[in-house]
Amino acid sequence: MNKQFKRYLQLTLVSLDLLMLSITFILPKLIFKGRIADDYFSSYLSFWVFTNIIWLLLSFISGTYVEKIIIHFETFTKRTVQVYILWVIAILFYLFFSREIIVSRFFILSYILSFAVGLFLNRFLYVGIKKHYKNREVFFNRVIILGYNETALKLASYFEEEAINTNLLGFVEDEANVTELSHYPILSDLKSVMQVAKDMDVQEIFSTITPEQNEYIYTLMNQAENECIRFKVVPNLSYFFSKPVIVDYIRDLPVLSLRSEPLDDVGNRFKKRILDFSVSFLVCIFILSWLIPILGLLILIESRGPIFFSQKRTGKNNQEFNCLKFRSMKLNKDSDSRQATKNDMRVTRIGKFIRKTSLDEFPQFINVLKGEMSLVGPRPHMVKHTNDYSKIVDQYMIRHFLKPGITGWAQINGFRGEITDPKQIKMRVSNDLWYLENWNVWLDMRILFLTIYSVFRGDKNAY
Repeated sequence: MNKQFKRYLQLTLVSLDLLMLSITFILPKLIFKGRIADDYFSSYLSFWVFTNIIWLLLSFISGTYVEKIIIHFETFTKRTVQVYILWVIAILFYLFFSREIIVSRFFILSYILSFAVGLFLNRFLYVGIKKHYKNREVFFNRVIILGYNETALKLASYFEEEAINTNLLGFVEDEANVTELSHYPILSDLKSVMQVAKDMDVQEIFSTITPEQNEYIYTLMNQAENECIRFKVVPNLSYFFSKPVIVDYIRDLPVLSLRSEPLDDVGNRFKKRILDFSVSFLVCIFILSWLIPILGLLILIESRGPIFFSQKRTGKNNQEFNCLKFRSMKLNKDSDSRQATKNDMRVTRIGKFIRKTSLDEFPQFINVLKGEMSLVGPRPHMVKHTNDYSKIVDQYMIRHFLKPGITGWAQINGFRGEITDPKQIKMRVSNDLWYLENWNVWLDMRILFLTIYSVFRGDKNAY
């Protein structure tokens, strides 16, 4: 609904922020002009290009300008603050790794602070732009709703919460069917709806009464189009399904799904893969490059055998893969069928340390780099446990619609370690399915941050 209008609003907001990046860059440069030699122009230009690109990249990954974010001022502002903090951190990383010493630190500080003020002004300018569009009749859709029922009331509330430029005029329903007070007027009965629509200059009619419930709706459809009024039907699918369903289309054919899957979209999978590859590549280069020799030596000193423990686990689409860990146990024949338990005699001394600190999981960044796992997702289980749990937990296999993760929503909510009760695996599955249906890049970053926090804090289930 009003997709083109929202697209214009998105482009306006992106343009305003990029313009503010340029203004807040130019102003400090003019102020510090006496301290900046002309020979340094290329360094400052590179820095400006980097800050623009990283702002767009972070905004794209976190969905700052998506429709459901920009509709609400509070949500939009909160997301902007989050991206701004990440933007500042990215600048600090840039300065550290590039060893940039030419660009003035006073200039950088002024630029960062000026942009914060500029963003603050932009967000209030956004309120003015939104009000301006709302007060322009040309951008307004005057709508009425046919029917006064649960679906109609829900639709009205959605218009109030989310519609940027929709003006709900009221309901149309036979008086005998109206049994409670309404926030909006009851304009007429069904027989008089077209005359009311013409008198009130209505652009859209939303009918929560389907033609199957009342054949007169077919007549109203034709009459509405003859009067250049758009007619839309909002069916109540609870008549057919006991839970909400997702409606998609293949050309003109409606397709109903039992759940939303953000990662079913290629663009979202691309975003997640960029995050996975970037972080795992940095970990492999800057951490595993020295951690493998050190831990490998300690593991070999205490217990002969391979440094890594490779185990067949269930991955995306029920495909098996070799999950890597630092070996924390003595070699034993039960490793592919028996979980680690508290005070497990198979665990070595160095094994206790790396399991407690989660260092044993670090080789899985190699799995992520190879594309077999993700940074965040349902934890992969042994093949035997997948077969066992799938028989006792409904919807267990749905978690395998996603790549398994090094960490996950279930793990940061306390569901990790040994499973001693069927309720524990049911709660893990419930958390995994919530993650599947509510994924976004910002959620992944939040889970990663909370995972790092829990590692430093210590987890009683890590043993």
